[in-house]
Amino acid sequence: MKGSDRPLSEAYDVALLDLDGVVYVGHHPVPAAAESLAKARAAGQRLAFVTNNASRTPSAVAALLTRLGVPATAEDVVTSAQAAARLLAERLPAGSKVLVVGGMGLRQALYARGLRPVSTASERPAAVVQGYDPNLSYGLIAEGAKAVSEGALFLGSNGDFTIPGVSGPPKPGNGSLLQVIRTATGVDPIVTGKPERPLHHESIIRTSAQRPLVIGDRLDTDIEGAHNGDANSLLVFTGVTDPLTALTAEPHHRPTYLAPDLTGLLVPHPAIRTDDNGYHCVGWTARWDDDHITLTGDGDPYDGLRALAAAAWRTDAPTPPEAVTPALNDLDLGPTR
Repeated sequence: MKGSDRPLSEAYDVALLDLDGVVYVGHHPVPAAAESLAKARAAGQRLAFVTNNASRTPSAVAALLTRLGVPATAEDVVTSAQAAARLLAERLPAGSKVLVVGGMGLRQALYARGLRPVSTASERPAAVVQGYDPNLSYGLIAEGAKAVSEGALFLGSNGDFTIPGVSGPPKPGNGSLLQVIRTATGVDPIVTGKPERPLHHESIIRTSAQRPLVIGDRLDTDIEGAHNGDANSLLVFTGVTDPLTALTAEPHHRPTYLAPDLTGLLVPHPAIRTDDNGYHCVGWTARWDDDHITLTGDGDPYDGLRALAAAAWRTDAPTPPEAVTPALNDLDLGPTR
């Protein structure tokens, strides 16, 4: 973990924001998100909205954000479909045919890169690219599998096994759907979305970011993607990750900063001090006592969480839940999703 004596909106030139679980959940705004992003923009920080969802076009995503009180244009949105299209354009001649197992977001991204979307293996496509589409048909998946079996390059826009449900359990995501073609053909796809580097690379190119900050709610996509892109990250607890999961994470899933929500962009983040007595953050101290962590102090409970994280992340070995749960239960962090 790091500290910042300035608000993160001033310390980083571009915020690379995940969407679902950070700015909105389903089509419902996350509390304080719109106001926080407006203040970050007013402080001079540029915003880019980075999504693994390849089904919607950037214009559609921007329209949704604008309806939710976060003004955005298509140029502010970076999708895994665009990352896939860039990778294919770098590998294939202009005008190459690409079989699209997905929706309009993928087709539009390919057109923009001078590639030709097709729908059948009989057209002899040079590549197959698959992205999430709730209306994906068996017939189209079968065409994709046939083309891959015949030697077409196989790409997946993202490997998320699940997507958040507005209510109830998560739903199958593109990573689950990719397994159909993978199992049928024995060919592993090249994945372009988070946490892989192509989408982060696309985001940096599009924004010309010099000091980006990745913001997300998922450890295995947003935070791991930041590690893969050598960028700092902010984990917010308005989506799928809860504090216990964060505290017990492996090194490549550990964020640079922690905050309850996007208000974390607007404040400094205190540094952790370490000495023989433990890990100190403002008024809190976390220390190991045999096989568990104890937490003492008072003040902002998120400073207590930062002290706990520093203690839990002292080595590369994940901390077992039982070592940190009692101390975490003593913190009143308020509601988290």
